Amino acid sequence: MPADWDADFAAFVQARSAALLRLAVLLTGDRRDGEDLLQTALVKAYQSWWRLRRPDRAEAYVRRILVTSVISWRRRRAAREWATEQVPDQPVAGPSAVVPDRVVLGQALRTLSPGQRAVLVLRFYEDLSERQTAELLGCSVGTVKSQTARGLAALRRLVGTTEDDRVAGGT
Repeated sequence: MPADWDADFAAFVQARSAALLRLAVLLTGDRRDGEDLLQTALVKAYQSWWRLRRPDRAEAYVRRILVTSVISWRRRRAAREWATEQVPDQPVAGPSAVVPDRVVLGQALRTLSPGQRAVLVLRFYEDLSERQTAELLGCSVGTVKSQTARGLAALRRLVGTTEDDRVAGGT
């Protein structure tokens, strides 16, 4: 066990917590939930930090803990019934609305399954390859590909982007 593992962890948190928080917020759809889940993931990482064999893979290790924590949290949360005065599901505005793209995309992301959301955020926000995403999520590359395709198709349906729009826009 390295004698300075505690200091290494503190340095890692200081250097990477902002990026990890952005990931957590994207995965949860809410800043407070993202902060809570990041804290949970960092506690889990700290408890086994001394066993980390490859310090260069520390961020991938913590990302994996974060993603699995988010998915577990979503499953637990979905199993509970919440009473509310307002229905939380709001229709997503189409692309011609005066709503910024970022808000529309955030709303659409929240409607996806936790697995699809995790794959899309890791692939397109974190810019991980299919193989890296599969390793991080502990699934096959084929699963990443199918979840990506289904998630993107769902986002296109929700946002109203067609093949013609993508070709005309140069994407």
